Amino acid sequence: MAVMSTPTRRRLSDAPFLAAATGGTPNRRPVWFMRQAGRSLPEYREVRAGVGMLESCFDPELICEITLQPIRRHGVDAAILFSDIVVPLKAAGIDLDIAPGVGPVVANPVRTADDVRAVPRLRREEVGAVVEGIRLLLNGLGDVPLIGFAGAPFTLASYLVEGGPSRHHERTKAMMYADPDTWHALLGVLTDITIEFLRAQLGAGVDALQLFDSWAGALSLAQYREFVLPHSERVFAELAAAGVPRIHFGVGTGELLGAMGEAGADIVGVDWRVPLTDAVRRVGAGKALQGNLDPAVLFAGPAAIEREIRRIAHEADEAIAMGAAGHIFNLGHGVLPDTDPSAITATVELIHSLPTPL
Repeated sequence: MAVMSTPTRRRLSDAPFLAAATGGTPNRRPVWFMRQAGRSLPEYREVRAGVGMLESCFDPELICEITLQPIRRHGVDAAILFSDIVVPLKAAGIDLDIAPGVGPVVANPVRTADDVRAVPRLRREEVGAVVEGIRLLLNGLGDVPLIGFAGAPFTLASYLVEGGPSRHHERTKAMMYADPDTWHALLGVLTDITIEFLRAQLGAGVDALQLFDSWAGALSLAQYREFVLPHSERVFAELAAAGVPRIHFGVGTGELLGAMGEAGADIVGVDWRVPLTDAVRRVGAGKALQGNLDPAVLFAGPAAIEREIRRIAHEADEAIAMGAAGHIFNLGHGVLPDTDPSAITATVELIHSLPTPL
């Protein structure tokens, strides 16, 4: 097993995000947003003009600038590294691209045992641009924590097997059922890639990690436990020694929250479909929760936004009283591209103005 370098981390004991993530008492309610750096920001569209998504993800200066943009504009309590879940696959040598309006498209889908054996492994130096981007960020973030991230093995596998985004994941599920040995071999390779990518980020100095299992909600609980959970468990287990908060998130995963909590993360992300009081019952006491404002609410105007923020804050306080270790405010998924940036800024200001739970 590779030895993970352990840099001298920034001392951010007063950061509200880290306090909530680790069972402490934050001095204000922490908030950040998935996809907070993205198409909702005019400065993002300007800096990305004429530059492909993957090209941007391998440019250290762009990684740094785009990651910092929502910190400057919104005053959120954490930055999340600008990247994409397919970056480690591209870096390892898999022929794929991110097609505008479509998403990741894989030239040669992985569907047989021979295909799995041909999947390349990731070497640390192949994501050197990401590491350099993190080092630039640590000089510019001040006392704001930086979250690194990766796609979970199942979600990466779904792109590789389907060849791109899929509504029904029929080829993915067919491999699970028809050829479980090949499936687990593929997930094992992708787990290795995910761990190496996250170790590279940890070695560069990120303050927390999030594992995105974006498509896990397509699975039943039985499917998740048999075909996915062991591999996600290995990701979290092999990164535990770094001592940074680890977040697990998926969309449409209400029926999976208990199992996802078992995978080993410190914080479980909750989408907007499940109340936080239900989430704490499913996840169990002792873990923090993250979420879960519906992204569409940001289109509904100030009164509706305030009503929903106060409702979720009340649910979060109840969840903490029921045993959750803390709460980090977030959307139940990512910022939608047409969201008015001023609505995001106002949301942050309102959340910061609310009293913290006792």
